[in-house]
Amino acid sequence: MDHFPGNWGQPRSRDGDMLTSQDYFPGTYSSDVRRDPKAQFGKPVTYTQQPIVTGTSVLGIKYKDGIMLAADTLASYGSLAQIRDMERLVGFGDQTVVGASGDMSDWQHLQHMINNRIIDEYTKDDGHNLHPGHIFEFLSRVMYNRRSQHNPLWNSLVVGGYRNGEHYLGYVDLHGTTYHSSTIATGYGAYIAQPLLRKAVEGHEHELTEADAIKILDDAMRVLFYRDARSLNKIQRATVNASGVSITAPYSLSTEWNFAEGIRGYGAIYE
Repeated sequence: MDHFPGNWGQPRSRDGDMLTSQDYFPGTYSSDVRRDPKAQFGKPVTYTQQPIVTGTSVLGIKYKDGIMLAADTLASYGSLAQIRDMERLVGFGDQTVVGASGDMSDWQHLQHMINNRIIDEYTKDDGHNLHPGHIFEFLSRVMYNRRSQHNPLWNSLVVGGYRNGEHYLGYVDLHGTTYHSSTIATGYGAYIAQPLLRKAVEGHEHELTEADAIKILDDAMRVLFYRDARSLNKIQRATVNASGVSITAPYSLSTEWNFAEGIRGYGAIYE
């Protein structure tokens, strides 16, 4: 049943002529209709207060011939490992790849926004396409705008690209904070993996081969699997170089748990 009187139709005018009637008919004036459907019944407008289904760390590094990113394929609902085949690395065009931590529904929304922007640029047919710097700046403005509206998109993003021989690796978070670096890690990886990446990469960006980069990222993702309760040893790698963007199919890292036999807990040990 429609409980809004303005939608019930117009009652008969006592003046006999509705066109010239001075009677007030509910719903006749635009001021009678409240635009926000939630506000019609006195309900407040609410925003997302915390992410729901989330992905954890994304790692990114520079190497001699391009950029390489890695992320696992797990999306967690709280402590429940809900989705084990979530792709958190996505390529946009031939020069850019974006990896996302945080809320996966917000990440899907961002993908639609980027694709729509790419389509708009393509339909102009002016010979210009979006390169990594454009996508990075677009994301930074989107994230800052949503933060300023107190309705953020709950993501941390890593943007990697390679264009005209130049490496591009940048970070954007839900506040619109941005920076560029030779190594970037989001989520729990910012605490555990970042020191490993800095030690292996910084100062050697122009010496590391693709095989070296693969080993560095695989080792860091393996450490995260050991230490991060919201991670998985099933990962994907994305590579951006002069040949374009390539993203591997998900594959599992080998692990070793024999060391666990020597762990007795954090408290007192009783024999």
